[in-house]
Amino acid sequence: MLIAPDIELRRADPADAQALADAVVRNREFMRAWDPYRPEEYYTARDQAERIAEPSGVMWLLFDRAADGRVVGRAALNGIHLGPLCSANLGYWVDADYRGRGLIPAAVEEICRAARDELGLHRIEAGTLTDNAASQRVLAKCGFVRYGLAPKFLHINGDWRDHVLFQRILHDDPPAYGRA
Repeated sequence: MLIAPDIELRRADPADAQALADAVVRNREFMRAWDPYRPEEYYTARDQAERIAEPSGVMWLLFDRAADGRVVGRAALNGIHLGPLCSANLGYWVDADYRGRGLIPAAVEEICRAARDELGLHRIEAGTLTDNAASQRVLAKCGFVRYGLAPKFLHINGDWRDHVLFQRILHDDPPAYGRA
């Protein structure tokens, strides 16, 4: 689906692994302030293919159709739990050269729709570093509500860093197995 005139959002496929690896390599320094330590294998197509195929998650990629289909962002639902929890954790990033274009809010809205309508999830949570105001604005714009603080949540850029926690309730229907 198009989320901007030349930007397509679609579910990742293992065939996208090299393009995704190229994107994470290209943005390695840019993402250092927000990303946990990544071993060198992370920056390979093989590792990205494994991440795409991870059974407890769903990954979407943003492609710039005007730049030969180059990957310019990623969003994923990880730790998907069904049953009485029906929840997942959202993570995302956008290429340094594509910031400020509203791509991530558009992607997050589509992912929330898919999480509700296709995956049957009730809730999505996300966390940001306490000083990541841009990501907090994205979540607020997309209907996420701040609900807590996780002290020393992730080891990022050499330190255990606190995270602000957000959630978005997608619906109040019972889980699929509990529907009459």
